[in-house]
Amino acid sequence: MAWKVGAAMAVLLGMVGVGVGVGGGPDPRRAGWRETYRPPAEIPFPPENPYTAAKAELGRRLFFDPILSGDGARACATCHIPDLAWGDGRARAATRMQGDMDLRTPTLINVAWQDGPLGWDGKFRTLESVAAMPIAAPANMNLPIPDALARLAADKSYRAAFADAFNDPAITRERLDAALATFQRLIVTGSTPFDRWIAGDEGAIGEPAKRGFDLFNGRAGCAGCHSGWSFTDNSFHDIGVGTGADIGRGRFMPTSVALQYAFKTPTLREIGQRGPYMHDGSVPTLEAVIDLYDRGGIARPSRSRAIKPLNLTRTERADLLAFLATLSAGGSRDLVTASFTAAAPAP
Repeated sequence: MAWKVGAAMAVLLGMVGVGVGVGGGPDPRRAGWRETYRPPAEIPFPPENPYTAAKAELGRRLFFDPILSGDGARACATCHIPDLAWGDGRARAATRMQGDMDLRTPTLINVAWQDGPLGWDGKFRTLESVAAMPIAAPANMNLPIPDALARLAADKSYRAAFADAFNDPAITRERLDAALATFQRLIVTGSTPFDRWIAGDEGAIGEPAKRGFDLFNGRAGCAGCHSGWSFTDNSFHDIGVGTGADIGRGRFMPTSVALQYAFKTPTLREIGQRGPYMHDGSVPTLEAVIDLYDRGGIARPSRSRAIKPLNLTRTERADLLAFLATLSAGGSRDLVTASFTAAAPAP
């Protein structure tokens, strides 16, 4: 069941704002491709954790409150920073001792549309199952879940907020997870030049970006993984980056050759604000990302069959960059998109 949430919700939550060569003419498949990028009308919420305004507000408060860390110095927003496209701008997430974790902080943009396992290696079954690990992890927020629940229960205002959200003041791990996940599903990209072009405004993006769109969906094959409105197939692929013990999904699927060194396809929304790139932050710029795909990455049995040298021209590289630039809304990243309309849950 999916429910509509949007502009009025932004007020409640206190937030703002979710190839053919030059002269060859557009690819004849362009119109069909454009149809696959039409935005959804609704933010999906699972039936076991339906949307309510009170639950979303509780989740927002918890997300930004360092009460969920052992020393009161870190919050979810320490790593998922709104003004950094809900990431942290680092190659790898920082530990509370200011060292480096194993993986980058993934963006939370459009996480409501992430189906299947979450996390770079798919360690989380659902969005509701994510929060407990960073809260309890000694290198991260360093607060055992029983202690977190006790701390919240000792706070009169949190007892009232949980009672409002769940019609019961009891504070449980399941309710903590549900509130945080409800808020995070509201982190949706705002309208971008690309979206305005998809809606029919031909002047919203330039001709180089349109050629880049054709290349992205055509010869370069980027849309094979970065597909649809949210620019991800929600699957795991080895694109020839990980090395050594850094085997991604292979940790959980040791008998699958294809899943060795496979990591989850990230959304490309707000991609210009989210460098460095890849699961380990090993690729510093979008130009370097294109170079990686152009040469095909590390050749090995697990590498996706779709990854192969592209032999892009200088113009094609520039066109791809121009297209990727249209996927950012600009302005504040602290957003719930105004393109979703507020509504009561569907019956």
